[in-house]
Amino acid sequence: MEIIELIENSLPSMSKGHKAIANYILESYDKAAYMTAAKLGEVVGVSESTVVRFTTELGYEGYPEFQKALKEELKSKLTSVQRLDFAEQFTDDFDAVSGIMSQDIQNLKDTLSSIDEAEFKKAVDSILNAGKIYIMGIRASAPLSEFMHFYLTVLFDDVVLVRSTCTNELFEQILPIGKGDVMIGISYPRYSARTINCMKYARQNGATTIAITDRDGTAMTENSDIKLLAKSSMASFVDSLTAPLSLINALLVTLGMHRKEHIKRSFESLETLWDQYRVYETGRDRKSGEEIL
Repeated sequence: MEIIELIENSLPSMSKGHKAIANYILESYDKAAYMTAAKLGEVVGVSESTVVRFTTELGYEGYPEFQKALKEELKSKLTSVQRLDFAEQFTDDFDAVSGIMSQDIQNLKDTLSSIDEAEFKKAVDSILNAGKIYIMGIRASAPLSEFMHFYLTVLFDDVVLVRSTCTNELFEQILPIGKGDVMIGISYPRYSARTINCMKYARQNGATTIAITDRDGTAMTENSDIKLLAKSSMASFVDSLTAPLSLINALLVTLGMHRKEHIKRSFESLETLWDQYRVYETGRDRKSGEEIL
């Protein structure tokens, strides 16, 4: 159960002090998520210990665990306009650089420490044995799906990138999906309803669904057979996708370890085409004037 729903359901049986905390969180959860227990108590007019007891009665070990969960839930609820307020936490330009990069490093560490080895192996095996591979990530997740598609086409012959144009065309692109195929869905808060619906359709048709997202217990993971979780943080209107990209890198390299001969043939053919059609810029030796690759 989400925190907001949990608080709403528990509200009638709460004490006067706990009701005051609950009502403030329900009205201003975007502010409460970044307050210390002492500050929240000060704003509401109760003691810090009352705030801590409030969180334990909701089933959390303490305020830090409650606050962490509220921040996670917050990411999927805030509008883009509300997110702009979070840039105010930085005092100057370099403070933003330091803060964002430090958070990216922490996201990488958290992802590495919590990655499920069994789920990762299941994802690798499913993709290696897939008849056709579909990849879908739209809006802010589109760069991730584009990147993944670029390299998967080197590894496999039948890879489809589901592109966002309109809702009907999305379903037309995945219409043939079925048993033996794999659908990789990528989405981060706020989660894309179109990605979720396409994942649901793919699963109903017998395909194996792999979700690349930030946490379990969301609509994204409800429709997935395999869950690859990578942490993402919210910094103003921008989502941090450093950890998801790193996870995708790791997945591609692991798949490549099993497809060495295919990669070699693919790149040999591609290098010939790239050279023939001058896909990449060549240099010229300044003395001889001859082209150098």
